[in-house]
Amino acid sequence: MSIKIYPLQFEPILKDRIWGGEKLKTVLNKPIVSEITGESWELSTVEGDVSVVANGELKGKSLTDLIDNSPNEILGTRVYERFGNQFPLLFKYLDAREDLSIQVHPNDKLAKERHNSFGKTEMWYVMQADADARIIVGFKEDSSKEEYLENLNNKTLVSILDDVKAKPGDVFFLETGTVHAIGAGLVVAEIQQTSDITYRLYDFDRVDAQGNKRELHVDLALDAINYKKVDTHKKYETTPNQSNVVVDCPYFTTNFLPLDGTIEVSKSGETFTVYMCIEGLFEIRFENVIYKYKKGDTVLLPADMRSYALAGSASILEIYIS
Repeated sequence: MSIKIYPLQFEPILKDRIWGGEKLKTVLNKPIVSEITGESWELSTVEGDVSVVANGELKGKSLTDLIDNSPNEILGTRVYERFGNQFPLLFKYLDAREDLSIQVHPNDKLAKERHNSFGKTEMWYVMQADADARIIVGFKEDSSKEEYLENLNNKTLVSILDDVKAKPGDVFFLETGTVHAIGAGLVVAEIQQTSDITYRLYDFDRVDAQGNKRELHVDLALDAINYKKVDTHKKYETTPNQSNVVVDCPYFTTNFLPLDGTIEVSKSGETFTVYMCIEGLFEIRFENVIYKYKKGDTVLLPADMRSYALAGSASILEIYIS
């Protein structure tokens, strides 16, 4: 089936969270209506949360329908060959008014065995940070299952975890097994494998509006955790009008593109491309049509969009599968 190919935007899927706030509206212009909106899912095929096209001729179509009907045109020949009709990534913006729970994600093998799911390798790009905002990523020093359990039971888990101050532009790459938590006062862009599998280890003894604590997954997490010290903070170049590699892993490649002016782009048709506008304004010029974007916008370029131009003054994350 042949479909109209153009840059696709999707309706945000907004998620209230016990730790959420209002910055997705004040910082990123998302149409939130609650005071505890924690996540905006920008591109998703997670069951029950499938993205729907918001613009153009394909408005109202779901991402899964588009892929089912035109997999090579949307995903790209190489991505389709590797993943079939599955969209392999999930894109979000998060607003942490409070600390998120301390958690961990299983690798592909565990996730497949237990949940018939992908694992959850992910990265964060810090878009906004309050003074003294920080994240928790991994252990301060190599640990063990025994030390971890002792501190968890004594409610001193935070004392053996690495606490890192975060500022705008920081990137953290979290391989599966890395214990982590986004700290209060941060807005981040998150790129991850398509998976909603999270093992919650500790939730600071919080309760929801009904007075209930959230479920913990202590037993499931034991075999998922990497007890070694890890380096998650990624350094990268910021050369203007160039795709500067930030993360290049088996699951996705993310580049930082500081756009200042106009650049011509050529693609091979092997993979889709996603742009997340981190700062500023830019436009895509494709087949004599101009598509405009602002901070907080996410756009999917189908793989069959092989030649186009980017123009404007913006900081952009460029994501695809190598």
